[in-house]
Amino acid sequence: MGCVLALSWGNEMARARIYRPCKTAMQSGRNASVTRGHEWVLEYPRSAVVKPDPLMGWQSSSDTARQVRVRFPDRDSAIAYAEAHGIAYRVTEPKSRRVKPKAYADNFAFTRNGAWTH
Repeated sequence: MGCVLALSWGNEMARARIYRPCKTAMQSGRNASVTRGHEWVLEYPRSAVVKPDPLMGWQSSSDTARQVRVRFPDRDSAIAYAEAHGIAYRVTEPKSRRVKPKAYADNFAFTRNGAWTH
């Protein structure tokens, strides 16, 4: 089945993070079915020091758990997976975005606040 992956920093257990990723800079629109942000991700924090490779200068680490990123369709299934496999976790809730509806005609409205400078 699955393996239990537990990391430790001294006597403190590393906690996996469950979060909902935000849209990339290349995505626009507010429709949730279009955005990438409708899935939840479980990933581990960095537990080893990152050092530059002496030959190429690239960053390298002995931390293989950092490469594990598990995707879930919703928050509850990610939490159920973590609890079933004995993974300590913390849930980071997404921030809600407040949208102020605007129209091009508002630039020319008589009730406009501020000077119209062009």
